[in-house]
Amino acid sequence: MMNVHVGLHVTDLKQSVQFYNKVFGEAPVKIKEDYAKYLPKNLRLNFTLNTASEVSGNQVGHFGIQVEKQQDIDHHKKRLEKLGFFTREEKDTNCCYALQDKFWITDPDGNEWEFFYTKRDVGSDNNEQVCCSPEVEK
Repeated sequence: MMNVHVGLHVTDLKQSVQFYNKVFGEAPVKIKEDYAKYLPKNLRLNFTLNTASEVSGNQVGHFGIQVEKQQDIDHHKKRLEKLGFFTREEKDTNCCYALQDKFWITDPDGNEWEFFYTKRDVGSDNNEQVCCSPEVEK
């Protein structure tokens, strides 16, 4: 088994920890003055927050969490909305050569996160969108 590691620069560690505690549903396994480390139980992910003096918007395309079942999308969307998050929902969208249901949230430094469920793979011959991007209107 391998874990994906994401090291994210953040400007306000306390605010970011509060955000990611809610997203992952658990606290960091390690926290220091300028650092927090998450090893979410239900994700194969090593996720760290590292303070930086400046972060300019979304430095990557986006981050995503793929779920196994349609019910998982509905569960996480409702869970995060109850915690006060604004979500942007997309149903039956063609993205990354797949038909997906998803929703988006934004962290305190402007990074976009998508939670998505892939219904089925699709080809690229129908002018379908091939890249996931929260800025593109579907």
